[in-house]
Amino acid sequence: MTEDTDEYPGWDAIDAALGRLYPGVEPQHYGTLIKWALGGPDPLDGVSFHRRDDHWHLVSYGMSELYRKEWDDPAQSGWGFEFTFRVARPADEDAPPLWAANFLQALARYVFGSGNGFGPGHHLDLNGPVCAERPDTAIRAAAFTDDPELGVIDTPHGQVRFLQVVGLTLEEYAVVEQWDAQRLLDALRPRLPLLVTDLDRVDLTGDAGVAAAISRGVREDGSSTGALFVAEASWQQRDGATTVTVGANAAARIGRVLAARLPFDRELYLAGPEGGVRIRPGGRLALAQEADGLLDLQITPEVLAELAGLLRPVAGVHRLAAAPELTVRIVRSQIRDQSGAVVAEVG
Repeated sequence: MTEDTDEYPGWDAIDAALGRLYPGVEPQHYGTLIKWALGGPDPLDGVSFHRRDDHWHLVSYGMSELYRKEWDDPAQSGWGFEFTFRVARPADEDAPPLWAANFLQALARYVFGSGNGFGPGHHLDLNGPVCAERPDTAIRAAAFTDDPELGVIDTPHGQVRFLQVVGLTLEEYAVVEQWDAQRLLDALRPRLPLLVTDLDRVDLTGDAGVAAAISRGVREDGSSTGALFVAEASWQQRDGATTVTVGANAAARIGRVLAARLPFDRELYLAGPEGGVRIRPGGRLALAQEADGLLDLQITPEVLAELAGLLRPVAGVHRLAAAPELTVRIVRSQIRDQSGAVVAEVG
């Protein structure tokens, strides 16, 4: 708890919410030595660890306005959320897993650096293990949802959502893109009631109940992923022919999501660092450059079927039989970890 409730109303509102869930319990709190505003490396001012029987419940302090109201939106405090993270705890573990706090700091750095916040249903590929100390873990992606016990609160500085980070395997993450993050998490709840991230757990897409829910959902709902932000997505036109270039690492993902969106009359936007391509369904092939340099590509079911078949993680150039004026070029990809170091190449 803070010493002066008048001075830190945002912080104390978070403490009050945790006090209702954990009455009389003092968490283990790890504060930041040099605050972000003073040039420190960590955006979060601190992370609290609440010890449960089978997991640690982490809550961040710093994504919302803890001290004074500075943002223009009176209805929302800061970014509008604080991270929570539930990490499996062995029965004999008394020391909090500090890697988990470092992971939340990395997520916060992304938000502060990019200006892109997170919300329920958002998801991301971590490009490596969630915990660098555990390269053997299958948990290599994440999704976001409302914390099932903390939800949303009103504070003197506006609303704050407790946004839980949920670790996923790459197989589960592929399902997210083909279907929907929130629906997948609901399908996992019978096996993961509080959506605890367990570094030792196996992929659950092979579980009979989960697999049935996924199959039904993909078939009936299609994909809610309207955009893929990838390292390579560009295009060029020459002599009446158009070449679309994508990276090998994203090729299969693009094919899966296209197959789960276009048949439902939904488009897919591929966003790269230097350009983008919007792909949408239609009765004939049509290509047009929009004012912002985006390529608008309308394709037929026949072209979609051919695209879905050739989009694989192998470098190469493919001229489409169903659309001879369209070529797809797949280039080698570099995989980087959370520090930006190249750890692998694909293609």
